[in-house]
Amino acid sequence: MYENRVKKIHQPANFHKFAVTLMKKNTRYNLLIALSYSIVLIAGMILGIKFIKDQGFGVQRSPQLANTNSEKLDEILHIINKNYVDEINTDSLHNLPIDSVLHQLDPHSVYLPPTDAQDMTDNLEGNFEGVGIEYYMLNDTMMVTGVVKDGPAYQAGIKLGDKILSIDSTMVSGRMLPKDQLTGRFRGKSGTGVGVVLLHNGSTQPNRIMVTRGKVNISSIDAAYMINNETGYVRISKFGANTDSDFSAAAANLKAKGMKKLILDLRDNGGGYFTAATGLADQFLPENKLIVYTQGKHEPRTDYFSTGTGAFQNGKLAILINENTASASEIVAGAIQDLGRGIIVGRRSFGKGLVQEQFAFNDGSALNLTIARYYTPSGRSIQKSYKKGYDAYKHELDERMMDGELTGDRTSFKDSIEKAEGVNVNIPKRIKPVGGIQPDVFVKLDTAGYNRFYSTLVSKKILSDYVFNILTFRYSAAFVEQNINTFNISDNDFKDFIGFMQRRNVPIDRFQLYNSKAIILNDLKALLCRYYLGDVGYYKAANQSDNAVKQALANLQ
Repeated sequence: MYENRVKKIHQPANFHKFAVTLMKKNTRYNLLIALSYSIVLIAGMILGIKFIKDQGFGVQRSPQLANTNSEKLDEILHIINKNYVDEINTDSLHNLPIDSVLHQLDPHSVYLPPTDAQDMTDNLEGNFEGVGIEYYMLNDTMMVTGVVKDGPAYQAGIKLGDKILSIDSTMVSGRMLPKDQLTGRFRGKSGTGVGVVLLHNGSTQPNRIMVTRGKVNISSIDAAYMINNETGYVRISKFGANTDSDFSAAAANLKAKGMKKLILDLRDNGGGYFTAATGLADQFLPENKLIVYTQGKHEPRTDYFSTGTGAFQNGKLAILINENTASASEIVAGAIQDLGRGIIVGRRSFGKGLVQEQFAFNDGSALNLTIARYYTPSGRSIQKSYKKGYDAYKHELDERMMDGELTGDRTSFKDSIEKAEGVNVNIPKRIKPVGGIQPDVFVKLDTAGYNRFYSTLVSKKILSDYVFNILTFRYSAAFVEQNINTFNISDNDFKDFIGFMQRRNVPIDRFQLYNSKAIILNDLKALLCRYYLGDVGYYKAANQSDNAVKQALANLQ
């Protein structure tokens, strides 16, 4: 699909993911999703896998013959000699463990065990075999918090708010089973059945439902809606196999509603397929513009050009990035910035500009090896330095927080563009050389109210427990949908929330509680909106107080 949309001279196939610790979350919304909401997409795709997906041209499996670890290491060293991006002496690496060998190269060359390799492929391909529900363990009970429309569970009659008691005669509620045991019970081949005993919301009699597993398709667009009469908002958290076509469909829908300007949110986007990145950039550019090029010791320069057939070539464009925006998402932001097509709003991106190819072994494991670097149209490499070693690289985002870059206390990283004044989106940009994409409009990380007590509420899931136990009975779906732009969680709700915490025996620090009150109220509303309206409801609510979104709107006037 993408191969037909983007002109190119040569196209290899590769992809990569790296440890989740490299992409430490600093934003409130992702903290809520990851810790407080604790949602598991259980029909075969695990959201909390060990690695963040990163950029690549695709999956090219080249089965090797290695069976033992020793044979596998020899094969890996052979692959390194033939394919690695730089000249490397492998003689000193023969007696090291596989992970240690790869750490001697760069932070993004990794070895993937079979389960991790398959999970990543399923996630990025945007489809998997299962039943298509999300759940939350509420008071030791499995509560359905999301049903994929037209998926197997949806067709079988499972609804939002249902409480699942057993799966294939195994009790799952009230047993505190680990997530892997819960998730695995819904996974299976398409066409096989799984028996579910559940209580429909408001019912006292359990029902037994047989669900036939099938292919579940998940859009790579997290949210797409009109933020005002002429400005659309699209959130993309990863670049999957269908991102290009998913965006095209979303853009067509928003243009039908009057979209003339667009805010593209790539914050916390860890990457994905390289062709999805070039395909998305192509949506915004006129014909024959250089999007990106790649080059390595064993890889000749490969140029990727726009086709001029994109869905949003003319409207005003703002792209939101932050310190967790990496790789494939940096390709899009870099191209838009270099070519003067739009403005970049937020904080300096992660700085990952290495290209991986995947080499698979016959046991299902794989080696993701760096074979090239990618360069933006102006010729800059986005890759930040890793000369200080793997551990220093892993904690580089912590250093940005400590030295004040993220909070705006360090002024040298506030501007990336050499300009007299204002932001001119009509001329190519001259970029100061530094790892990552620097924004045209800097938005500091707001840490007000983020204290230890608030972190406790999130980690102990007190916020989401309150939403599901109390607020879902207090606010109806119809009310939330009709009043999402105007209603707020009330002071009476906040007082009741304090009582809820006391009943849960949560030690309350009154000073820190009231210091975090505004954040807590916003979070409760966002989680309530997500329950009823899905991700689009979450972002509709969260974006109302989002400083980066406000800055983007102001600069699109």
